[in-house]
Amino acid sequence: YVQRMASMKNRAALNAWQQSKQQPPEFPLISADTTVSLNNLILGKPENINDATRMLKLLSGQQHHVHTAVCIYWQNQTFQTLQTSIVSFAALNDEQIAAYIATGEPLDKAGAYGIQGLGGMLVEHISGSFTGIMGLPVYETTQLLNQCGCTPLTRS
Repeated sequence: YVQRMASMKNRAALNAWQQSKQQPPEFPLISADTTVSLNNLILGKPENINDATRMLKLLSGQQHHVHTAVCIYWQNQTFQTLQTSIVSFAALNDEQIAAYIATGEPLDKAGAYGIQGLGGMLVEHISGSFTGIMGLPVYETTQLLNQCGCTPLTRS
């Protein structure tokens, strides 16, 4: 799912670029998509407060997966990778869930939480990539850029 979404975002961005500039991009075009899955149930962005509450109750005290796909278009080639992390969520009571939702943070985040913000307080442990859970796995993105011939840690 996330690989397909990252690829679709990349194609849409490429099409928009080419329509406005009438030429290929002069830099790598990067897109990504992230989702949370619990027992093969995809938890995207919540539709509303009730949906966010439902998601947080599902995640409470459980381990889940966060999948982030990255897609790069560069010089007529497409490169793609998938990074998966395992997140152990704290057991939450209704008051904690309501207080977190009242911040507004969960309403635009896959799985109804953002590890880089207040949602980080809900996470007991991660196995994988913190930046991948945030939405762009830096190490894996750097590896794709290297495959493209764009080495971020070299001088030009």
